[in-house]
Amino acid sequence: MRNTIYRLVEDIEPFDRLEELHKNEVLKWIEEGHPLFRISKPDNPPKHLATYFVLYDRDNLSLLLIDHIKSGLRLPSGGHVDLDEDPKETTIREANEELKIAAEFTEEFGENPLLITSTITNGHDKHVDVTFWYIIKGDKTQTLDFDKREMTGYSWMTPDEILAMDSKNTDPHMHRFVQKMTATLAK
Repeated sequence: MRNTIYRLVEDIEPFDRLEELHKNEVLKWIEEGHPLFRISKPDNPPKHLATYFVLYDRDNLSLLLIDHIKSGLRLPSGGHVDLDEDPKETTIREANEELKIAAEFTEEFGENPLLITSTITNGHDKHVDVTFWYIIKGDKTQTLDFDKREMTGYSWMTPDEILAMDSKNTDPHMHRFVQKMTATLAK
């Protein structure tokens, strides 16, 4: 699985200098043989893999953000990668667990992550999440049966609405994700 994850990171085309730095840092971390998967909550080991999956409603040009309980932020859905799990499988599993949906990857973005980030988490149990950002199909008209242990609610937002948000209220890389997604769609 280490080789699979290495190739997954290696195949990501950096959007900007920060993503290039994160990509190189993550590749070095993997090469050095550090543990990649969280063994126990919240932070063992203190740096481990996670995924976000952003629901994208193409017809309404909207993205789904959840009101995440632990962090107090508006985030994409996601979770930690289980031991020896492919991050794509994490996305499929977490979509079912958190939103009770079957994850379908989009034609525009495929099954590979769009973005890779390495971030110190928000909250009292600070650790580093190395996060793969995936995009899956969403439908703004569908009512989601979300996991109330993870989130208090959710909302659909346009890319412009997300970019207008104060970055303190979301993942520090959310704006960059939206910018990369928008630039990819414009190609």
